[in-house]
Amino acid sequence: MSMSNSLKKLSSCVLIDLDGTLINTDGVVVDILRKYLCKYGKQWDGRESLKIVGKTPLEAATTIVEDYGLPCGVDEFNSEFYPLFSAQMDKIKSLPGANRLIQHLKGHGVPMALASNSSRANIETKISYHKGWKECFSVIIGSDEVSKGKPSPDIFLEAARRLNKDPADCLVIEDSVTGVLAGKAAGTKVVAVPSLPKQTHLYTSADEVINSLLDIKPEKWGLPPFQDWIENTLPIDPWRIGGPVIKGFGRGSKVLGIPTANLSTKDYAEQLVEHPSGVYFGWAGLPTRGVFKMVMSIGWNPYFNNSEKTIEPWLLHDFTEDFYGEELRLIIVGYIRPEANFPSLESLVAKIHEDKEVAERALDLPSYAKFKQDPYLSK
Repeated sequence: MSMSNSLKKLSSCVLIDLDGTLINTDGVVVDILRKYLCKYGKQWDGRESLKIVGKTPLEAATTIVEDYGLPCGVDEFNSEFYPLFSAQMDKIKSLPGANRLIQHLKGHGVPMALASNSSRANIETKISYHKGWKECFSVIIGSDEVSKGKPSPDIFLEAARRLNKDPADCLVIEDSVTGVLAGKAAGTKVVAVPSLPKQTHLYTSADEVINSLLDIKPEKWGLPPFQDWIENTLPIDPWRIGGPVIKGFGRGSKVLGIPTANLSTKDYAEQLVEHPSGVYFGWAGLPTRGVFKMVMSIGWNPYFNNSEKTIEPWLLHDFTEDFYGEELRLIIVGYIRPEANFPSLESLVAKIHEDKEVAERALDLPSYAKFKQDPYLSK
């Protein structure tokens, strides 16, 4: 194989999906479905998410009506569901890294199309709540503008055509298996950002599977690289959480030799959904003891294969005693890496210590150090 053939064909434009890729529609949809199904005496089963991610509204509605044996028809379901959904559209948040990606590509003049299985009108409404987004896309296309929605390639082929690009020069970014199949069928390169945890094995046809948009490396696809990483860390919009320290799995200090301070996940379930699993850092405040550097993991800890997503902060200080029951305040200011699985306990522990060093160094930089004074930490 000659060198020229083995080089990856580089992308010159980006086709991005909307729901679940740029915005967290699923949270709002699930909320409404949960309440809606109660009306019929049914209980929402989280596994249904697998069946409706990436579907056209009609397909999703059909799935729900059939699976739950609802007494209403699909049209009736839609006519009741859509007004409820429209009323909540302003609450749909952008996903971490979405704004950063869009502004970066726009700033570098990379042509972008928004290509979604929603209807065109629905897409326009959703993005109207995200300032500056509409202007970033040269093309916006919904499933009502082509003969078939994803997994058929029509939407992506039409988006490429409107951008005057060959599909082979396009990079598709998608969160659903449906969307990945559509991108591959259209002949594009596809980066998958699965919106369903622990389902990465379903995305084998994608060219790359990443944990969240924070992890996308545009230069891999011939696009301009991000310039915002500093000393192996990515500054993020700070978020604050707190609560009493509870007993964890007991493996932090026992198995890993790393004393983590666990918070109850019930109190910040929303943030857990909102933030991708991975390793973060920031400052931790204990009202009676002061403010300390902190590195933390958020996620399922593949090595231990947790059944629920947890937050495990490690306060970088030698405490002489436990502080169960004390109020812990955290401000998370930066991101280090996605969650990963490890072949052995040793390699996991080594990586955690490496994360610790990255965090300790970074927190001395002025852009992160300033948050040590945040009033939230010492309330």
